[in-house]
Amino acid sequence: MEKVVIVTGANSGIGLALCDRLLTEDSHLRLCLACRNMQRAEAARANLLTSHSSAHVDLLHLDVGSVQSVLSAAKEIKARYNRVDFLYLNAGIMPNPSVDIGAFFKGLFSRNVINMFATAEGLLTQQDNVNSDGLQEVFATNLFGHFLLVRELEPLLCQPGHTSRVVWTSSSNARQSAFSIEDFQHTKGTEPYSSSKYASDLLSLALNRHNNRRGLYSSVTCPGLVMTNLTYGILPSFFWTLIMPIMWMIRIFTNTFTLTPNNGAEALFWLFLQKPELLDSRAKYHSLTSGLGTRYTQSRKMDIDDEMSEVFFSKLLELEKTVRRKLSERHADNEAYRQYLNSVE
Repeated sequence: MEKVVIVTGANSGIGLALCDRLLTEDSHLRLCLACRNMQRAEAARANLLTSHSSAHVDLLHLDVGSVQSVLSAAKEIKARYNRVDFLYLNAGIMPNPSVDIGAFFKGLFSRNVINMFATAEGLLTQQDNVNSDGLQEVFATNLFGHFLLVRELEPLLCQPGHTSRVVWTSSSNARQSAFSIEDFQHTKGTEPYSSSKYASDLLSLALNRHNNRRGLYSSVTCPGLVMTNLTYGILPSFFWTLIMPIMWMIRIFTNTFTLTPNNGAEALFWLFLQKPELLDSRAKYHSLTSGLGTRYTQSRKMDIDDEMSEVFFSKLLELEKTVRRKLSERHADNEAYRQYLNSVE
């Protein structure tokens, strides 16, 4: 029986590299690229079919930053497939990044240079916005939209006698210091990306606690430092031209500088080959490369608290109810307005 694999954010970077490696491993799987930009998704599909001409590659419009889009996409998935074997939650944003240039150059020539690039601690901030659903944009895109998608797809993910997987693309930038359980949307801070990634680590643990007995397993990965569109958006292009030779040189001495999307997708792909029952729910699986460029995966314990994970899960369930209610009220108001317009025509 063919496996059904859905990848969000699959039209470029790590997501697209993962799709290529999955099709190379199993040409019979049914792969679904869930993307916001359908034009780029079409191009990604064409690219994959060039190398895998007999592959079954579907496209799905999904903006994980929009509640309505998530619900519509989930409805479409349930109409297309009888089950889902792998759900890769890879889509993410880092809007309006700002770099402390002074701290950057100070760190560039210090013993802290590797940690600075690996975590961006003390270096990188972002300016977040509120989206049309009244949620913080980074939280909605990187965390809540994916959470809602998992909730909607539970009938396909949690089936008797069937094992399914949810795999998150987290980050080494996921730091507890950036996250507050009292402000989990990060409305008051300047590190929404770091906060959202730590939140995904917490949520993964809670999903395992609640769903392992139902056959659903969740894992968290870190791609390392990868040069993608998101990364290139952090600094002006001439900065990257200046520092890329230094980064390739540093790579010889550190395993976290994966640099290419294909290397960054290593842990995501490695998890595809593993038995979920043998994995550690408290571990983050890191994509790493040796000084000679050999790819490998290594597990590292996450700094997460069971109680905080459970409290956060409960808060997300409460937020889900609120968001669904508001969406229902909005639809009711729109329908009432349409009826009013019809009555006065």
